[in-house]
Amino acid sequence: MKAFSYLRVSSRGQIDGDGFDRQRDKIGKWAKANGASIEREFREEGISGANELDGRPAMIELLSAIAENGVRTVIVERADRFARDLVASELLLREFTRLGVRVIEAEGGNDLSAGDENNPTAKLVRQILGAVAEFDKTSIVLKLRASRVRARREK
Repeated sequence: MKAFSYLRVSSRGQIDGDGFDRQRDKIGKWAKANGASIEREFREEGISGANELDGRPAMIELLSAIAENGVRTVIVERADRFARDLVASELLLREFTRLGVRVIEAEGGNDLSAGDENNPTAKLVRQILGAVAEFDKTSIVLKLRASRVRARREK
């Protein structure tokens, strides 16, 4: 099976960290264990998972490559690397499903694009996890904002 990989880190400070290496390693292990060949990697550098398609250049490039290439599988490390906003995630997954593309989560091997008609339980679990990822992102943003405010007050 030919596949593309999709990697994303949220902030500019994470670009040189271990995020890409960790994601690539997890995706590579899943691909090897499942007979998949990674044909190309798409990376979002410092792009929020809450962004919709128009704010995600690598995702746009990925969709274009799918239209031109016969690859019908995309592998991400975890669902929150694909998107951290429930609505954005569902819209992206709908587009991939429309194109006949499976989106696989390497951590756990879940098919994120499955479940709409054939397995409503899978869809429910995906959406709950998507809501949790969105909640987590919002919580982190609020904590960082509060920390910055405290730091300014202490100066």
